[in-house]
Amino acid sequence: MSSGNFSLLTQTVAAAGALAACRFITQAGAYPAAGAAAFGVTRTSAAAAGDLVPTDVLGTSIAETGAAITKDTPLMVDATGRVVPLTVGSKSPVAKSMEAAAGAGVFIEVLLVPSAGLVTPAS
Repeated sequence: MSSGNFSLLTQTVAAAGALAACRFITQAGAYPAAGAAAFGVTRTSAAAAGDLVPTDVLGTSIAETGAAITKDTPLMVDATGRVVPLTVGSKSPVAKSMEAAAGAGVFIEVLLVPSAGLVTPAS
């Protein structure tokens, strides 16, 4: 379903453990807590701690959904780094959907929003 991506900046992150491709992670190489800030989206998977993972941090990226998403929706992460619609409260936006998804497990293009402490969570 995804149309592609245009990464402006990709950083290498050492994985803290096994990671799936196309999911948001922290700069420490782990999945963030649900609704928390994230560093970027993994381009590849990691089998174990210490594996180096290219991570898109600026531009657009392909991300796995954790729920149904409509096009042009603000997004946050779930506890496994997948994108879900942003909810009101102390949640950090991480991206904006550029495509729709009928449910979880779909790969869509997202516009990355810097959120590693740079954007105040919505309230």
